[in-house]
Amino acid sequence: MTADIQTIVVGAGVVGLATARALALSGHEVMVLEQHDLIGSEISSRNSEVIHAGLYYPTGSLRAKLCVRGKNMLYDFARENGVGYSVITKLLVATSGTQLPKLKAIAETAHNNGVTDLQALSASQAKLLEPELKCEAALLSPSTGIIDSHGLMVALEGHITTCGGQVVLETPVKAISRGGNGLFTLDLGGDAGGTITCQNLVLSAGLHVSKLARTLNFGDRYIVPETYFAKGQYYALSGPSPFKRHIYPMPDGAWLGLHATVDLGGRCKFGPDIEWIPAIDYSFEASKIDKFLDFIRTYYPALDPSRLHADYTGIRPKLYRDGEPVPDFRIDGAECHGLVGLIILAGIESPGLTSSLAIGGLVASMLQS
Repeated sequence: MTADIQTIVVGAGVVGLATARALALSGHEVMVLEQHDLIGSEISSRNSEVIHAGLYYPTGSLRAKLCVRGKNMLYDFARENGVGYSVITKLLVATSGTQLPKLKAIAETAHNNGVTDLQALSASQAKLLEPELKCEAALLSPSTGIIDSHGLMVALEGHITTCGGQVVLETPVKAISRGGNGLFTLDLGGDAGGTITCQNLVLSAGLHVSKLARTLNFGDRYIVPETYFAKGQYYALSGPSPFKRHIYPMPDGAWLGLHATVDLGGRCKFGPDIEWIPAIDYSFEASKIDKFLDFIRTYYPALDPSRLHADYTGIRPKLYRDGEPVPDFRIDGAECHGLVGLIILAGIESPGLTSSLAIGGLVASMLQS
């Protein structure tokens, strides 16, 4: 029996689109299935749009390797395809003397990850760059940037279709099975309905990947990674931005703190905060900012809270619960679950946007072997 299409990618976020592009460029017949009526409407459109340098992630981890590799790929792609971006740089700041050892440790981790352009700054040197900033010391990251995530996804979609691939919207996948012939059968919802078969299947379904993967039968060999939801709110600052660069406080576990980012239009926003939630919920609780004002003032003491207003929320798909150790990205192939032709992408949160092109290349290589 012949498959309806060689390779299907489920999920048209930035990682799904980057993966489909890499597969199409390597010769696959590719179709991307997206449940919503536009691309990238969940995680990919509800984040900081920061191009990360690769400072924090454990050396040797997928997060570290794919972030550093993906950062360079992303800048090249943006330049070559007219996607808006800026190498705006970032200051990672220690706001007290007790944080100085952590700042030094991050610098060492970054160097081990291949990030060799960090510059250590004293408080006075940092203040010369950002007069509104208060800190004890800082690290300047010259390769941290910002990108137009929507423009990026539109360009990726264009590459897919140019290579003969398809992006099909409003087509949710309700369940997946694998037949004795080795093909995957996808039960489709939406107006299309019915089923479609493929030889290769990439699950890049973000917040929904665990639920979708559990519809497959793996027997006792494989346990589908569980996804937990962490909601973050972003607060915009009206009027001129106090900063020219991104300002990041010391990370707290996997949370990078309520940092300040400057978008391509020069607007400053703070976020995300973090709240563990049981189900997808994008509602905004504006009153929550009150408990974070003191946090922001540790590095921006002149903050005027009357200038802050609700902006948007995002939800990150995490593979751990509050207080648990932070695991690596999960990019699970047949060596993990035993089903040849299946790749499951789970827990692809930050730095997923930065890593997207590198993730796509990795998945394409896994399906070529």
